[in-house]
Amino acid sequence: MPFSYLEKKILKQGYQCLAGIDEVGRGPLAGPVTAAIVMIRSGIIPKSLRAVLVKDSKQLSPKQREKVFEIVKQEPSIEWRVSFVQPQIIDKINIGQATQLAWRRCLNKLNPQPDFLFLDGNRELRDTQIKQKAVIKGDQKIFLISLASIMAKVSRDRLMDKLDQKYPRYEFIKHKGYGTKLHLENLKKFGPCQIHRQSFKPIANI
Repeated sequence: MPFSYLEKKILKQGYQCLAGIDEVGRGPLAGPVTAAIVMIRSGIIPKSLRAVLVKDSKQLSPKQREKVFEIVKQEPSIEWRVSFVQPQIIDKINIGQATQLAWRRCLNKLNPQPDFLFLDGNRELRDTQIKQKAVIKGDQKIFLISLASIMAKVSRDRLMDKLDQKYPRYEFIKHKGYGTKLHLENLKKFGPCQIHRQSFKPIANI
């Protein structure tokens, strides 16, 4: 997946450091919502990434996502950060606000800051002077958002695998906190634990 028309257009306008933000984990019943930001400083896709498949994380296998993740980690021309907003905060401020918080935390961690920011969806990041554009289905259209979706997905999946060791009876390693049949059955057996989102149905009704 090369730079999109929109990314090329922004580069031609003189912007040097382009970044993309995406998040995963808005819908699960347990675990954090997780955002990632990816910035390429040079305006050129590194050769290491041209040789692998880069697209929306949902369209890649776990093995493909892991391969891209490790390349990005080791690529000196790329800056990336990840942020987790935990269930207790989601319950207090709702998932929409928690997503914005995760985006902002990612951006605040990035140094230097990008010249231009692409976001997945139809909402821009509030209270920032950075030029930005929200793109519906951006994780399928914008190279940098696709990278961000992969970094967020792998980061969250790895965390949920660790949490599976702490709360083994829920079998988080199999469903990552999403409301699968297995997860719902375990919720009925054991009730919610500390990393379940108390404001989400059916947990709110338990």
